[in-house]
Amino acid sequence: QVQLVESGGGLVQAGGSLRLSCAASGRTRNTYAMGWFRQAPGKERDVVAAISWSGGSTYYADSVKGRFAISRDSEKNTVDLQMNSLKPEDTAVYYCAADSRIRWPPPLYDYWGQGTQVTVSS
Repeated sequence: QVQLVESGGGLVQAGGSLRLSCAASGRTRNTYAMGWFRQAPGKERDVVAAISWSGGSTYYADSVKGRFAISRDSEKNTVDLQMNSLKPEDTAVYYCAADSRIRWPPPLYDYWGQGTQVTVSS
């Protein structure tokens, strides 16, 4: 099994920045593509950004392009999400996820973290 733990959430004013980090432990050799999702109250969980195992391919939701950046350190088994120019509509619980198979883009993810709250005040 793989355990994912997110950190870095919090309260920030609109226009500010936050950096989320996700640390993977356990059978990390079984983690390939990794992604960040978010879920706002009353809404579905949506993908925000994803990165392939090599880091050579990335995906961003249209709503965050140009503002968010995903990166990974395969030696440390971490994936980060740098969030700039935050908006109130970015408020959500952010989840880290990992895929256990070598494929891109992943149609689904096998491992999930518990989530970290990001609140952007106007």
